[in-house]
Amino acid sequence: MRPVLTALLLACVVTPAHAASIDGSQIGLIWGLPFAGILLSIALMPLLAPHFWHHHYGKVAAAWGAAFLIPFAAIFGVGAAGNEVAFVLVDEYIPFIVLLLALYTTGGGVLLRGTLVGTPLTNTAILAVGTILASMMGTTGASMLLIRPLLRANADRTRKVHSFVFFIFLVSNIGGSLTPIGDPPLYLGFLKGVSFFWPTIHLFLPFAVCAVVLLGIYFLLDSWLYAKEPVKPGFEGARVRLSIEGWVNVGLILVVVFGVLLQGIWSPGTTTVLGQTVGIERLVAIAIFLGVTAVSMLLTSKTLREANGFTWGAMAEVAKLFAAIFLCMGPVIAILKAGPAGAMAPLVALTSDGAGAPIPWVYFWLTGALSSFLDNAPTYLVFFNLAGGDPQFLMTQGAATLAAISAGAVFMGANTYIGNAPNFMVKAIVEENGVRMPSFFGYFAWACLFLVPLFVLCTFLFFI
Repeated sequence: MRPVLTALLLACVVTPAHAASIDGSQIGLIWGLPFAGILLSIALMPLLAPHFWHHHYGKVAAAWGAAFLIPFAAIFGVGAAGNEVAFVLVDEYIPFIVLLLALYTTGGGVLLRGTLVGTPLTNTAILAVGTILASMMGTTGASMLLIRPLLRANADRTRKVHSFVFFIFLVSNIGGSLTPIGDPPLYLGFLKGVSFFWPTIHLFLPFAVCAVVLLGIYFLLDSWLYAKEPVKPGFEGARVRLSIEGWVNVGLILVVVFGVLLQGIWSPGTTTVLGQTVGIERLVAIAIFLGVTAVSMLLTSKTLREANGFTWGAMAEVAKLFAAIFLCMGPVIAILKAGPAGAMAPLVALTSDGAGAPIPWVYFWLTGALSSFLDNAPTYLVFFNLAGGDPQFLMTQGAATLAAISAGAVFMGANTYIGNAPNFMVKAIVEENGVRMPSFFGYFAWACLFLVPLFVLCTFLFFI
């Protein structure tokens, strides 16, 4: 297997290409089996073989990547397979992972000191602050900033898993729905021409309904569970006033935000990397994110990171698993992009009525359902283009459709651990700190209980 993979990597360098190799109109759903395999592995192996999974999840991910890549190379040629690897690396994976790396490193370098006791009021306040911050610094940045304070506040509680589940719902997903900085799907819309504050105006009411309802439910649930604690968490001794250490990392997070915005307002031209056409502004942003990571590591003391419980385990897990997810997801996204010419044509046909007019609530649920299991950014882009792809039209006459696509991609990324990268990262950090999170299906059950009815309500309020 190693010589084959080596040949494919070499082909990335020598094969000239400018887009993904996969023509979604020419392949069947069978090419989605490796993607289904990696999803089922993430869902089942931590339950059925936890010791093996913990030590070998990277090998499992690589095996599923090879299960797609080797047959693809055999049928379509090593050059086409190498081009697909290059496309995933340059266009999707590297920009994704370096942004996560910068936010993970800087967020782990900000330490909130002081007396935090995990009462229902304190926990709800942390979730509310994180929900607001998510649109200002991204769902990943807000998640990395506040998950450790929430862990410390609830260290003495026996019933606390629900707090981290609702943290993923609110901070890691729904909170990012108001600006292009908040969540990758909206950022892609910004790059396509959707104005910066369009989501703020058109998604504010759905955001407010979801945030208020979930925070209210959480407060009631946490109050009920807090009352059942055998010994109420408390604090002995003098209370310490809340303070922030690692301010340099707060500044570096702002630099990351600048790097994100830069890609939407500056277009100096394109160049070629591994045979793929890429904007120079994207390469500059990648350099900024890597520079921020290096500066954060140099300027943040080891003592502060240890006090914050910072380790690289969660980042390594996300990097390995999402490399396979992005690669195996390619055929599924390609079939969706093929629209009526692809194997998912019956699904695509549901988005419009007999007269060809778009149906917003169908866009909401199709975008959302697929965003729950596929990466929500390319899924957003697929349905954005399916709705016409004209930002001026979609922001005006097609506003209901664009709002449905945007809300579906951002909100329903909360339905599973893999719907949005911060979900998996939060899960990994929480488990690193000795708290057992729900399994893949267990978490999905939480989403079905609390999120799906809320999304049904949003459908009737905003998209019908």
